[in-house]
Amino acid sequence: MARRSEPKPVKAATAKQRMLKLLVCSDAPEQALRHRGFRLIAGVDEVGRGALFGPVVAAAVILPEDCAHLAASGLKDSKQMPREDRESMDLELRRIALAFAIAAVDAETIDRINIYQATRVAMLTAVQSLAVAPDHLLIDAMRIDHPCHQTRLIYGDSLSLSIAAASVIAKVHRDALMRELDSQHPQYGLANHKGYATPEHRRALLAHGPTPLHRLTFAPCTPGAPPQPDLFANFTDDILEPEDLEACETIELSQP
Repeated sequence: MARRSEPKPVKAATAKQRMLKLLVCSDAPEQALRHRGFRLIAGVDEVGRGALFGPVVAAAVILPEDCAHLAASGLKDSKQMPREDRESMDLELRRIALAFAIAAVDAETIDRINIYQATRVAMLTAVQSLAVAPDHLLIDAMRIDHPCHQTRLIYGDSLSLSIAAASVIAKVHRDALMRELDSQHPQYGLANHKGYATPEHRRALLAHGPTPLHRLTFAPCTPGAPPQPDLFANFTDDILEPEDLEACETIELSQP
């Protein structure tokens, strides 16, 4: 009898991606909050947290109550969507959203206050820039220093349509920025990897060194640099300093 071969081990990242694909993105979290009396629910998410180059970008989006059809249209975690579908969805979300805003924190500020705090700054600024004030925030795994009621949802961009919407709008914006910056720094391949630590990007850093838009506290950019703290290592409720908020650029605001 032939001996059955052992299954090949699966990398943790691969296993995680397979798991995420099994999650169902719906308006169930929003419906649960509406049952409790909340009406203007903003989904909040970020992109670019793990990149070596460029800003971390956050978006906040308030969808209308009748948004369940977005799931059937393919809305989910932006990383799970093909570029063409993501960009088409981005246009639809901008059309139907009650409000949306995008904010970014640049690499220099990330190096100064760390990526965890920079992400919180970007998220907070996006929420504060909404033309319609939310009464509840659905945030992908974080809390921010905002007086609004908040729900921290692990893997939120794979479970909540509002968070997925923020994920799509933020990623489409940041990817477009990376393609634009690729023309200024063509030797790094930014249009391909969007600033992340791919082998291509690492080789370019070895050959050309970092630009002023690289995150110099990230070890691949500066050999020997201490590692950045993990974004989800601690969920502290410390207050952001006013000068940190001033470092955040509001990229785009929804219209009233």
